[in-house]
Amino acid sequence: MNRRKCGLGRITRAVVVLTAFLLFASLFSFADVLKLVVDDTIQPISAEYIERGLRDAQKNGDTAVLIEMRTPGGLESSMREIIEKIIASPVPVIVYVAPSGSRAASAGFFILESADVAAMAPGTNTGASHPVMMSPFGGSAALDPVMKDKITNDAAAFMRSIVEKRGRNIEVAESAVRESKSFSDKEALDQHLIDFVSPDQQQLLKDLNGHVIKRFDGKDLTLNTSGAVQPYNMTVKLEILNWLMDPNISFIILAIGLLALYFEFNHPGAIVPGVVGFFFVVLAVFALDILPVRFAALGLILLAFVFFALEAKFTSHGALTIAGIASLTIGALLLIDSPIPQMRVHLWTALSVSIPLGLITAFLMSIALKARRNKRASGIEAMIGEIGTAQTPLVPLGQVAVHGEIWNAVASTNISSGESVRVTAVDGMTVRVEPARG
Repeated sequence: MNRRKCGLGRITRAVVVLTAFLLFASLFSFADVLKLVVDDTIQPISAEYIERGLRDAQKNGDTAVLIEMRTPGGLESSMREIIEKIIASPVPVIVYVAPSGSRAASAGFFILESADVAAMAPGTNTGASHPVMMSPFGGSAALDPVMKDKITNDAAAFMRSIVEKRGRNIEVAESAVRESKSFSDKEALDQHLIDFVSPDQQQLLKDLNGHVIKRFDGKDLTLNTSGAVQPYNMTVKLEILNWLMDPNISFIILAIGLLALYFEFNHPGAIVPGVVGFFFVVLAVFALDILPVRFAALGLILLAFVFFALEAKFTSHGALTIAGIASLTIGALLLIDSPIPQMRVHLWTALSVSIPLGLITAFLMSIALKARRNKRASGIEAMIGEIGTAQTPLVPLGQVAVHGEIWNAVASTNISSGESVRVTAVDGMTVRVEPARG
């Protein structure tokens, strides 16, 4: 009995010791810092990538999320979505503009200011966040003064609401919106737009470990950035979509798809061009559905193919082909409604696709229509228009030799034996002919 009690006592002590050890280990364990990299324009795929990263960081119990960012800017809608997720994240977010030589311009500046910790590497810059409406041919599009003021005031108010909560310099931050001011890393630090300038990621996380920050809700939080840094990669789906989000890629894919379908319509039964064309068009539509597309521009692109088809049907001496190339080029330039050049189809891309595509489609259509107009190369119908020789006088009945064969013939006028004749019709086993003069 005593031995049994001693055994139970040892087991109990062992369980207590193990439990205490696990509790002690959990108190001093180092959770990870999740690292995201945004090296592109701010667009829907960037927003989804950051949203997933923040959600997984919360689920995995990470101590912080580090967003290494370099961007020329992007879409306001995606920018606001990202900021909303950063502000709502229970896991503190560090935005770090790096490496040296990078920038966080326009929408990137808003995201930088929304972070719990804003940091930059030496030799980087940020700011230039004035809202603009860009012309597809470059430069700023003319805006109604009242509308321009409304857009600017809205962006400035959004910036003030973010910066005020983060305890940064409201007046200077607002100047980046109203006056398009840009700041170097040193200027941003001196004017209290950012919290740290760090030469690399390791130094930044070392400086932040134990640093006390004020969350968006006003509560203080001590950062723990001593854990391992875990990179967070895009899924295969996001990688593909991110590649397709390049407007130049989307336009090229759309043009190839339309050309393949165009070829299939002119050569029914070829199958392969139809399958390839359908796949490419669906792929392009999938990407364009995410981008801010002007549907009028899609109409211009389709109109271009109508011009190409009409060029082969009517003799316009190239006028319709030129109209098609112009329509396709303008449609490409207007396709994406974006304020920054990086998110619009480039002029050289539009021209390098439109000109060859216009020439190819017009050529293919002309071949197809010529083939349809050509007479049959075999059978009785192939004899129409052929030249033969009268074997007997045609007065008007007689015989002629055509294609090495002797045919009964009826002439439209009297023809002497040995004269050349032209077949005008075939009636059973009799041909109708006329003198072949000239």
